[in-house]
Amino acid sequence: MFYLCTPIFIPNLLNEDNIFILAIESSCDDTSAAVLSHRKVLSNVVATQQIHEEYGGVVPELASRAHQQNIVPVVHQALSKANIDKKQLSAIAFTRGPGLMGSLLVGTSFAKSLSLGLQIPLIEVNHMQAHILAHFIEDEATKTPQFPFLGMTISGGHTQIVLVKDYFDMEILGESLDDAVGEAFDKSAKLLGLPYPGGPLIDKNAQLGNPKAFPFTKPRVDGLNFSFSGLKTAILYFIQREIKKNPDFIHENLNDICASIQCTIVEILMDKLKKAVKQTGVSQVAIGGGVSANSGIRKALKNAEVSHGWRTYVPKFEYCTDNAAMIGIVGYLKFKEKQFSASSITAKARYTIGS
Repeated sequence: MFYLCTPIFIPNLLNEDNIFILAIESSCDDTSAAVLSHRKVLSNVVATQQIHEEYGGVVPELASRAHQQNIVPVVHQALSKANIDKKQLSAIAFTRGPGLMGSLLVGTSFAKSLSLGLQIPLIEVNHMQAHILAHFIEDEATKTPQFPFLGMTISGGHTQIVLVKDYFDMEILGESLDDAVGEAFDKSAKLLGLPYPGGPLIDKNAQLGNPKAFPFTKPRVDGLNFSFSGLKTAILYFIQREIKKNPDFIHENLNDICASIQCTIVEILMDKLKKAVKQTGVSQVAIGGGVSANSGIRKALKNAEVSHGWRTYVPKFEYCTDNAAMIGIVGYLKFKEKQFSASSITAKARYTIGS
């Protein structure tokens, strides 16, 4: 009776020529579905929720409702674009966590139901692990890191440096003690009156400004951990002080302010990476997460290849932000090792790498 309640469907792996993984990502405010054939992405559909812009940030309740509206059409579109019938699927991979609980529940429930209906394996995926393993998606235009390497995951909710010894052998070396780097960008943008999400707008304006125009003190944090709350406060006080002198200060200096903020944040990240390379002796560095789309960070990593002899790996833009293709590559790797989940599995809002 127990197995009827929590089945794990074990597929026949003798014929591995036609492995198709449907992947579902719903950790925050993007509903995404992808279909992978082995390591190759056949489709990767993302529905972005615009409703949060008027609130200046993600509203969890609205996010979960939007996921409920989007998930069926998004999955349908992913299957159609891949030209795959659901009966051809080998397994369903889904984001178990970390993320917003309401959003995770939508994706988890859908994946479990579809797995039961099709009687195919269910594969849970750690969202942060997926950002790192996105580098192993088959793509002729990008390089694949060799083990071991340092992975830096930088997003709106996380900032971590991870020692990656193998696909499923990872150790967190350092992480943010407060705000994530994506929060630092978005909250700084809000202080400047820029609309949400403000991080990409800071990047856009920074490319036209002087990065040394306004120096900001970098926080002192021991080890490989990060802290961005103090920087955010320093930026707030700086803007308040300058506006008192000149009400048009932001308008007249927007590009230079953005360039200075971005330069400071990039230097904080690079300082920790340099320390991690020295500490571990590992000079291969791969980044992942939404903030890895930032041009300043990408440029700094490329410069490090020349100045420090590193080998750096930067994902394609479509695999930087939350997407199901990165969930699918982890799903495929777990499928090969028969790492399947029971249908009794639940979402986890807090889910660290290695737990």
